[in-house]
Amino acid sequence: LDREAPARAVLARGDTLTPEPISWIWDGWLARGKLHILAGAPGTGKTTLALAMAATISAGGTWPDGSRCPRGDVVIWSGEDDPADTIVPRLIAAGADLSRVHIVRGVREADGTRPYDPAHDTDALATALSSLTDVSLIVVDPIVSAVAGDSHHNAETRRSLQPLVDLGHAHSCALVGITHLSKGTAGRDPVERVCGSLAFGAIARVVMLAARIETDGGPPDQRVLCRAKSNIGPDTGGWHYTLWQRALLPDHPEMTASCIAWGAAVAGTARELLAQAEATDEAQSERLDITNWLRDLLCDAGGEMSVSDIRAAARDAGLAWRSVQRARVRAGARSSRQGFGGGSVWRLIRATSGPFAPFAPLSEVGANGANGAHDGATGGTEAF
Repeated sequence: LDREAPARAVLARGDTLTPEPISWIWDGWLARGKLHILAGAPGTGKTTLALAMAATISAGGTWPDGSRCPRGDVVIWSGEDDPADTIVPRLIAAGADLSRVHIVRGVREADGTRPYDPAHDTDALATALSSLTDVSLIVVDPIVSAVAGDSHHNAETRRSLQPLVDLGHAHSCALVGITHLSKGTAGRDPVERVCGSLAFGAIARVVMLAARIETDGGPPDQRVLCRAKSNIGPDTGGWHYTLWQRALLPDHPEMTASCIAWGAAVAGTARELLAQAEATDEAQSERLDITNWLRDLLCDAGGEMSVSDIRAAARDAGLAWRSVQRARVRAGARSSRQGFGGGSVWRLIRATSGPFAPFAPLSEVGANGANGAHDGATGGTEAF
């Protein structure tokens, strides 16, 4: 080998390469050797989603489409959540085989152990992975931490992510990076809404987005996981899911952790589904505004007000009466009658141990339209 010779690119002639199919861990969603981005607004459960995927892989579980997942090892690095009180409990709640889950805690060097830095320690991670025989998934949360420099700069982002992409390819495992959606980008192309440089969406082969969504007859806190981009498979459709708290039985009965409950498949593009979700967010914000308005109105009246006066105040404020009626339960007010023929009043409810809470909603069981004459109140409350 002539060490003085100039560097030369290695070329492979096309007819010497054998075509290979994409190796899917979850058909259409997680592919071996590829970078995936999982993005969403705060509160959509992005990390819980990634841990649900990790749990399914570690235990050889079932995907939402009913297909069986091959069992494999999972490697997780999180710069935001504590392994002991957040990551491991969520994995347990999701049914993970913890013996196949490996959490990156730091980098051991000659002079001791230091925190792991995904922007500079890919080689150290590669060394650790060499002792594992069946890595199927690497989770990096947040993926922006892997960028050494300005994560809004395309060239720096691509240069920083490439070692991770190469690592995933070398170990034939899926790489999932978690990030946020940029604020103030509603209506734009979903991939362009991924926080930071456009390179995050460009270099990823699959971009998944998580959002809250409202459906007729569906759970009140339903969300959707959809595909905004895929260079290697379908790029539309998704899955409904909800977040719920599960007890860590039988080993930790005093603890609960959030986990994913998968729902039905959903059709449509990411743009369509996000538009629906953002309409839901606007509706939720409007409901909160009306609830606050009603509670302030009742507080200013000493905790009680006639329905006729509330209706007049709502009309003056330009609020739909039906919206105000729905806000009564959320505001923590009970409807009752003032004696025979005395008309209906709404009274705030307070906790017996102190002043009424900002939001102490009653049970909606038995609510009776305009007057709500028959209410089921939550325990431990009394009329103001």
